[in-house]
Amino acid sequence: MDIHNIPMRLIDEDTDQPRYQFDEEALQELMKSIGEIGLLSPIKVRTTADNRYKIIYGNRRYKASKMLGLEAIPCIVSNVTDEMEIYLEQIAENLTREGFSPIEEAEAFHKLMHDAKFSSSIKYLSSKLGKPESYIKNKCELLKFGNAIKKLIVGGTEIRKDKLTEDQLLPLKDLPMEHRDPLALIMARDEMPVSDVKKIAKMFKDKDISDRIKGQLLYKSGPELLETWSTFQNNRAERAKPVAAKTPSAKVEKVAVTVETNEHMPVSAGVTEAIVTLSVEPQAADIAIPSARSPIQLKLQQLLQLIPAPPAPTELQMEQDALSEQDRETFTQDVAKLVDQLQAQLDAWKKVQDIVVSHA
Repeated sequence: MDIHNIPMRLIDEDTDQPRYQFDEEALQELMKSIGEIGLLSPIKVRTTADNRYKIIYGNRRYKASKMLGLEAIPCIVSNVTDEMEIYLEQIAENLTREGFSPIEEAEAFHKLMHDAKFSSSIKYLSSKLGKPESYIKNKCELLKFGNAIKKLIVGGTEIRKDKLTEDQLLPLKDLPMEHRDPLALIMARDEMPVSDVKKIAKMFKDKDISDRIKGQLLYKSGPELLETWSTFQNNRAERAKPVAAKTPSAKVEKVAVTVETNEHMPVSAGVTEAIVTLSVEPQAADIAIPSARSPIQLKLQQLLQLIPAPPAPTELQMEQDALSEQDRETFTQDVAKLVDQLQAQLDAWKKVQDIVVSHA
């Protein structure tokens, strides 16, 4: 392997290379090191037209040497012309160097797999770069985040304020964009550990929590979100105990109860008998109902199995705290409407009860 001192004026940087982020402080330290002890490793270049050279790897060393005002730099000259081979070599070299960011890696992998001039498979990249397929996939998942988040991503596992590690971001990657990026910013600001990020992400994936409530939760801090998650889990455990005994075998999408007066039925004690009509629309399978001797008994059994357990007071308090003033007013009106409707249903069934008792 021959090393040549090539004039700096004949060397061009490769603007398409995978690494483009250079920490200014680290660059200054490298310049100082080269000035004191010289360049320890040569850069690698390839020949181009007009007797010039283009850098394959060693951009940081080239930049630092240029800042020092050096007239020439030690180079390894390559005759390789295959773009795929050159790009893979650039990635492989940078993977061994400090400061190659996760986002730069992700963009390089994505380019190799989706750029028309490369069109590589993830399996091929794994074999050429010596990295597991899962490693490449996880890096590419970072590209789901917006530019504001990408700028905060750093290598390593150390949790730092206003910075994000790959491990912090991956639990959030499958959330909708309107939740994913705001949560990432909260995690960075409050230096949330990975274990806590996973819990918060799980809460935002839960379909039992409405998007409106999730939107309100984004105004909380990281520790507050963790506390909300804990409360939510405890409430769910509480509700599961009584519900388990009367959970139907299939979910019910809609239940409508109406009360009709039957004028043709005999009247007893001056009370008009009522018939309760129950309309049930199952989601997937018929609900298992205990056998009944008459339609009214069947409908009653259906209704008893479909009534959910009341929400725990702590859950209502948690959701109410997340409401804005305007939403709180609407919520209060809706609760009043629900109470009125439940009272009407209760009155109708009490009337049925009176009729049954009077016929006993």
